[in-house]
Amino acid sequence: MTHAAKLLQKPWIWAYLAAILVWILTVSVTGGSSAIGLTHAAFTFASFAVIVGTGQMLVITLGPGNIDLSVPATMTLAGTVALKVMAVDNTMILPGLLIAIGIGIAVGSANYALIKLLRIPPIIATLCMSFLVQSTAIWTNRGLRVKPPPALAEFATSSPLGIPNVALVALLITLGAWVLLERSLYGRWITAIGQSMAAARMAGIPVDGARALTYVICAVLASVAGYLLASFSGGAALNMGAEYLLMSIAVVVIGGTSVAGGYSNVPGIWGASLFMFLVVSMLNTYGLGAGFRMIMTGVIIIAVILLASRRQTSSP
Repeated sequence: MTHAAKLLQKPWIWAYLAAILVWILTVSVTGGSSAIGLTHAAFTFASFAVIVGTGQMLVITLGPGNIDLSVPATMTLAGTVALKVMAVDNTMILPGLLIAIGIGIAVGSANYALIKLLRIPPIIATLCMSFLVQSTAIWTNRGLRVKPPPALAEFATSSPLGIPNVALVALLITLGAWVLLERSLYGRWITAIGQSMAAARMAGIPVDGARALTYVICAVLASVAGYLLASFSGGAALNMGAEYLLMSIAVVVIGGTSVAGGYSNVPGIWGASLFMFLVVSMLNTYGLGAGFRMIMTGVIIIAVILLASRRQTSSP
């Protein structure tokens, strides 16, 4: 089998190929004049989906039924509280980040506490937590839109050497996730748990500790994404995380991670996130209506998933 054929057997490659195709179709409309701007925008906005998608990927790796629906609310609460704490003061940037991370740790711990102590499915537990967290964000925000500190806003919107800072942060996070999954005991633990929780317990793996840590990591990454998104957008809004509920799940599935658990795919998160942004950009460029854009986006996503899954099942 040639190197090209082996590469095509990788489930994540189809997200990248689809993203490249969509990019070409979009740029062709403008005669190539939008190539640089579109590429820059794609890496900027895809970065937020990469960050939240990486956390969601770790949770989904734990096995069927494991999913975190509190991601959007966590983003909103972290962004809102962090900006209020920083109060447009450059000296408070680090404390604001630590506050956001602390919120993520608290939400992730509470998520798993509901799952473990009340013995309810993760999808129900995280949905309930989402309502509580979002309500807290509404109470905290009180309709105010606090601006981020100037230095933080500059960092979030700047692109040294043409590469967005938020993309560099997302890249560091995905590299860290790859090291965790491929080079650490924790990565082997959650992979084993996703393949068979009963077998993992028999093998002496600390299942509850590994699962709890995974939900905490997911919530922390959502908090970091909310912190950066609020800084990038010039302030936190109560609906700022809404689009990242389905987005965080879609990029995981399109990226090649198994929804049945036990198999994760870090490289695919980037390809899928770029693809998701470029699809919307392409449909907007072609002047299609909002309803038709949603239908076409769904059809294209399904096609990519089917193609990737077919290649994966046919591989030796």
